Amino acid sequence: MQRSNERFVERLPLVLDRPVYAYILTFFFCAAGLLLRIAAEPLLPVGYPFLTFFPAVILSSFLFGVRPGVFAAVLCGVTSWYVFIPPNGSFAFNPAVAVAMLFYTGVVAVDIILIHFMQRANFNLAVERERSRALAENRELLFHELQHRVSNNLQVVAAMLSLQRRHVDHDVARRALDDASARLSLIGRISRALYDPSGVGQDMRAFLNALTTDIVDASGRTDIQVIVTAPDGLRIDPNITVPLALVVAESVSNAIEHGLPDRGGAIAVTLESNNGALALQVADDGQGIATDSPTDKSESLGLRIAHALAAQLGGHFALTAAPQGGAVARLDLPARASC
Repeated sequence: MQRSNERFVERLPLVLDRPVYAYILTFFFCAAGLLLRIAAEPLLPVGYPFLTFFPAVILSSFLFGVRPGVFAAVLCGVTSWYVFIPPNGSFAFNPAVAVAMLFYTGVVAVDIILIHFMQRANFNLAVERERSRALAENRELLFHELQHRVSNNLQVVAAMLSLQRRHVDHDVARRALDDASARLSLIGRISRALYDPSGVGQDMRAFLNALTTDIVDASGRTDIQVIVTAPDGLRIDPNITVPLALVVAESVSNAIEHGLPDRGGAIAVTLESNNGALALQVADDGQGIATDSPTDKSESLGLRIAHALAAQLGGHFALTAAPQGGAVARLDLPARASC
């Protein structure tokens, strides 16, 4: 309703199909002012000849512009002079009449001029608003196009790595190319899903649900359940969310590959926020961390990536064995990183 009122005001003064209609409607406004003044005659003290004519002038100027407003001012002035200024029924002119008409002319002139300048300012504002809307649409289109191209380029690089692995015979090298291709594809999908030209991040619970489901589906496992817990309506700057999402992806993939390699299980992804500080935890109920398999970040590319991303955000990442079995990957980010 408010938006409809704004659009109506932006179109003022109204431009009718035929300008004569504006003058006809103005005439009826003046006639209504005359009838109202006649009806109010018994209730008014002596004087006030122009009282009900001012609204007709203002309404005509407001709706139809300066010329119909001037027409209404002249018509109402002449009518009030003839009917309500003594001696009634004549155009007698004397100093009292001159003062009254001068007063009336000054008031309606100020009304018409003010309405005119207000409408001009309103018109210029509407033009600027439309220009800003068009610029915003172009900006959004360009932003989406840029994000689309970046994501596509990442997908192309991932595909090239996948093609390149066909010409590599060494198993370790092939595995490294597969990992790099998968990570690039994941970054492309995350970037496309997250970034918004308004700068407002996505709801983290919904995003983490979609991300972990994507990772499990990509692994081909149907016996793994992922449970995501996050505060309602939590939104984070995309510059923080992308590294955080990559840590989640590495941790969930690590839990599937090493914690639950040959049996089903559950992975719990928990994100907590406390006064701007974030705590991310990915826990599985798998076979845990073998005592003869060091978890030092130098031993695993995925762990090195997680540590590097945490350091980039000024936080801390750790992978530890859970007391009840399984492993727990935890990322802590300070408030300054998550705001």
